[in-house]
Amino acid sequence: MKIVFANSASVSAAERLILRGGSWAKVRLRVRYGLILHPQSRPVLIDTGYTPHVTQGSERSTALRLYSAILRPELNEAEQPLPVLARFGLSPQDVRTVIVTHFHADHMSGLSLFPHARFIANDAAWARAKAKTARQNLRHGVFKELFPPDFEARLDGLSSKRRVEPRGDVPGGADLFGDGSVVAVDLPGHADGQFGLLFPNLERPLLYAVDVQWLIEALVENRTPGLPATLLAEDAAALDPTSATVRRFLATGGEVVLCHDPALTPHDLAGEGA
Repeated sequence: MKIVFANSASVSAAERLILRGGSWAKVRLRVRYGLILHPQSRPVLIDTGYTPHVTQGSERSTALRLYSAILRPELNEAEQPLPVLARFGLSPQDVRTVIVTHFHADHMSGLSLFPHARFIANDAAWARAKAKTARQNLRHGVFKELFPPDFEARLDGLSSKRRVEPRGDVPGGADLFGDGSVVAVDLPGHADGQFGLLFPNLERPLLYAVDVQWLIEALVENRTPGLPATLLAEDAAALDPTSATVRRFLATGGEVVLCHDPALTPHDLAGEGA
């Protein structure tokens, strides 16, 4: 099994907003999404990153236009989902599964590109998002207009998956493919229903910890940011315990990748030579 991460876009933020004790210097953050080449299934996407559905189009809502204007994501055309799939000789029709780690726009804005895919996501979080008003969802960066109209019909919820028990400091979770190769690990705090992906059978176990923190430095050195960053969290009280869980996994010799950390990893496209 091969896991590759691509950088859909870049977003800049002052370091002190994402790293306690940091400077006011701007940090250029990545917006990763992933591709799993799984031996027993068709190609699987991990999120979709930012796509033009957020940054372009006259049909966008006023709220989505405002969101885009504030964050100003700079799309990386070469590493948008369709060009990346083409590098591997794949088309959108080849993707039959998209894992949606949470419902923020920078993780699921491209779902409509994959009309034949099922969506593995937190079904309880979807039920809550569906019941909220547009204004309630806006506070947490969720836009119903980015969900395909038939999202619920294609939803493959985590609640239906077999649970894998933790082993010491290696977290457990939902067995996504029934073979223990990809485990959805609950990572509460940042977003409602956020989960990461544990790949326990790699030579060095890998945890894609999504948005537990923006920077590896903040995670490893326990320099998690305070206000105003915590105002954006779904459950600010869960941020530190979740970060501690990921640190314990690192202490076992595991590897962690975050969505937004700017440093190149061996799993990133440029890092692995694709």
